[in-house]
Amino acid sequence: MPGVVAKSVPVVVVGAGPTGITAATLLADYGVPILVLDRWESVYPQPRAVHLDDEIHRILARLGVADDFAAISRPALGLRLLDQNHRTLAQFDRDPARSRHGFPQANMFDQPELERLLRANMAKRPHVELRGNSEVTGITQHEPGRVLVTYADRATGTAHVVETSYVLGCDGANSIVRASIGAVMADLRFEQRWLVADVVTEAELDQWDGVHQVCDPVRAATYMRIGLNRYRWEFRLFPSETAADFSTMATLRPLIGPWLGDLPDDDFELVRVTEYTFRAQIADCWRDRNVFLLGDAAHLTPPFIGQGMGAGLRDAMNLAWKLAGVVNGDLPEALLDTYHQERKPHARSMIDLALAMGWAMTAGGHVGNMVRRTVTPRLRLIPGLRDKLTNGTTPRLHESALVRKSRRPRHLAGTLCPNPALGDGQRLDALLGNGFALVTTSRLLAFQLAMLREHGIVVHIAEPGGELERWLRDGHATAAIIRPDRTVMCSGSDVWTLCAAVPGFTSSTRARSAHPPIQTS
Repeated sequence: MPGVVAKSVPVVVVGAGPTGITAATLLADYGVPILVLDRWESVYPQPRAVHLDDEIHRILARLGVADDFAAISRPALGLRLLDQNHRTLAQFDRDPARSRHGFPQANMFDQPELERLLRANMAKRPHVELRGNSEVTGITQHEPGRVLVTYADRATGTAHVVETSYVLGCDGANSIVRASIGAVMADLRFEQRWLVADVVTEAELDQWDGVHQVCDPVRAATYMRIGLNRYRWEFRLFPSETAADFSTMATLRPLIGPWLGDLPDDDFELVRVTEYTFRAQIADCWRDRNVFLLGDAAHLTPPFIGQGMGAGLRDAMNLAWKLAGVVNGDLPEALLDTYHQERKPHARSMIDLALAMGWAMTAGGHVGNMVRRTVTPRLRLIPGLRDKLTNGTTPRLHESALVRKSRRPRHLAGTLCPNPALGDGQRLDALLGNGFALVTTSRLLAFQLAMLREHGIVVHIAEPGGELERWLRDGHATAAIIRPDRTVMCSGSDVWTLCAAVPGFTSSTRARSAHPPIQTS
């Protein structure tokens, strides 16, 4: 094998997009040395994702970039469904100032700006090395628990080999990591060609400041204001059309004209006009021994609900603390099985919701338009769908060794705990730290508190009448064990029974620095 095998590094992350950088940063915060390999020298310059919700903003806060992200993003007011004549069928409002996660429910941004922010933030961690211009050419699990990753310097052609314990494949839709483990994408039978146009203007368009979805089987469309002066339109392409047909303001104007009014073409600058094929796919296998798939390598979501990038960050948040616990010796390796057990059904559910929105926008011809006029205004009357469209609530995680379901109705296991502001102004997440936590309305004795803290479990007594107390009461519980990713592991009324469910009744996530620095060839 060409190249020189380096000393071992615990984890190699393949791909330095938002998913890979998030996973690497989270692992580094637990003291795990990381090598990140990416085929590009720097941030990919073209904007792709433009939306993330309050759950994902909460993950950015965990990384330490919430304020920086707020400075480069724009809260949106929600979603408006329009008919082919741009008349409002339904509107789903989101309040930028109100969210159980502590951040605006809908956030518009420019992906290259976000990626630069994430990379700069990761660079502050001493346990991470990022190697750009590195093309991964092979991944081999040559013995139990050991993986060889071969990569080439794209500038010089020099081959390198690094030995690692775990590989995270965050390398996108054409993932070489996925190919290396023999996983294939299951086609969910959705494929559409869409035109994407990014425009900059100092002119004010005087449009409702949320996402506009035009539900038209002839020409479905989406409009979004991304920033102070940046806008995006997406239009479904006819079979005979290509992006080249809309490469100037004059040729694009017939499509975007309904939003422009009488403003002249000279007021607008075309940043990019390109074609995307929107697909719905999910990998049949997310793990082979010590190699895992995350993000677009594991699933592709049509963009109709703005959850594609967010799904990848949820993957990273779910896996990173578990993997850190295994690497640091605090968790049994068998618990890594919970990653795909929890994330795959969740990702599939979000894909199904995106497909439903795509159908609502594009299906049925004349009959479909009549159905939309009748059904769409009543969507907000359906509780489950209303929560997803107005509050951005995502499904609870499936039962696993780390999600203990209860027989109680409306139990909390598998859902995210709230993140309210506490009396001193800080939010709950800042208090809970990176480990397991107990949130309860019960007053514990001093020796009980000491025992829990000795085992690394942070204790928070919910304030009577406060948001956490109401949340527990609504879940028919007086206490809940919160995992490091802020998912409820279990809830109930017996504190000690709940605490016994924590693996080893110990902190699985105390940051350590026991590993040597990364050394690669």
